[in-house]
Amino acid sequence: MAADARSEHLSPLQLRTSRRAFPPVPAVCAVTGGTGFVGGRLVEMLVERGARKVRVLDIVPPPKNAWADPRIEYIVGDICDLATVERLVNGVDCVWHNAAAVGPFHPVKLYFKVNHEGTLNVIKACKKAGVKKVVMSSSPSTRFDGSDVDGLTEDAMPKLPQPRYLQTYAETKALGEKAMTDACTDDFMTIAVAPHQVYGPRDNLFLPNLLESCGTNRLRVFGDGRNRICFTHVDNYAHGLIIAERALKPGSPALGKFYIVTDAQTHPHPEGYLYFWDVLEQASLAMGFASIKARTRLPLWLLKILAYICELIGFLTGLKLKLSLFNVRMLTMHRWFDTSAAKRDLGYEPIISFDDGWHDTLLWFKEFWLPSFDAKSGVTGLAEGTQNKIDIQSAGTS
Repeated sequence: MAADARSEHLSPLQLRTSRRAFPPVPAVCAVTGGTGFVGGRLVEMLVERGARKVRVLDIVPPPKNAWADPRIEYIVGDICDLATVERLVNGVDCVWHNAAAVGPFHPVKLYFKVNHEGTLNVIKACKKAGVKKVVMSSSPSTRFDGSDVDGLTEDAMPKLPQPRYLQTYAETKALGEKAMTDACTDDFMTIAVAPHQVYGPRDNLFLPNLLESCGTNRLRVFGDGRNRICFTHVDNYAHGLIIAERALKPGSPALGKFYIVTDAQTHPHPEGYLYFWDVLEQASLAMGFASIKARTRLPLWLLKILAYICELIGFLTGLKLKLSLFNVRMLTMHRWFDTSAAKRDLGYEPIISFDDGWHDTLLWFKEFWLPSFDAKSGVTGLAEGTQNKIDIQSAGTS
């Protein structure tokens, strides 16, 4: 296949951006969790930038919109099976470890199996195979303690391990990340890179669930609606993961470190943030839905009472209700970061601006997501694609 070939599923903005000149990548790469939203785009961008072979491991088969390029080898397998991981990493130049049980809706045991034990398998397999570089996908939630994150640097946030975490996902990602960065030496070089609120074409978690709530007229502005947060376009995050590999060299200040990459200074507020409910309003109106700001706002005290009730119902019945104390906190707190460390140590700059990325994403959702939107969706469960992957992970992980 021609070196300039591209996936047919790229948006116009992604296609244009992919044609720009970028530094070379390793010849043979491996990506765990490489059929998901982030992992899939990372795989594509590695090939776009010159990788001769990218091996992809995921618990689920590649989706219909996965790039069928001969340089990509898709392997259906379990990150919790050491032998499978050993076969994946044998002979590769760098591993990008993206496999994770993401979000608040998995069985508790699965988080520990995938996010912690799966990471330990990657470390063991890479050391056995002599792989010298691992870039791990992490999460800022590993540092959340319930207080506002209002423009903090990585060093200003709580250190790992924390005495407690807001959810099991964050706890197990922290366990995995600490194991990975603690293993870092000049012979086995590791780094952890995290985004915040990833969005973009083919998103199957963040925007589908929020837009579903907008379209069913059930979502109200939480609190005063002025919480500041930051977003990361999927291409910006994949770019951050890719260039992190180039920082893995003996003596580098990036060795064993944790970095956050976002849309940074391209946000509506160049300090690096936006007002969450303003951009969600834009998304709702772009889909032709009613204004969420025109509805009665829900005060924080009432939301907490309702969330307690929903969690009790969920505990008693096993239903997965969308309103929880965790979600209330996430949708009302400030969550944005100073990304100067990634710029300094990794040379990170967004390759897609927020304005361009958000506009392009909404056009994609209007064309590809909206026609299948079900206005009768309820307050239980998740968007169908999200729930399907959770079910497969739960059934398939050893």
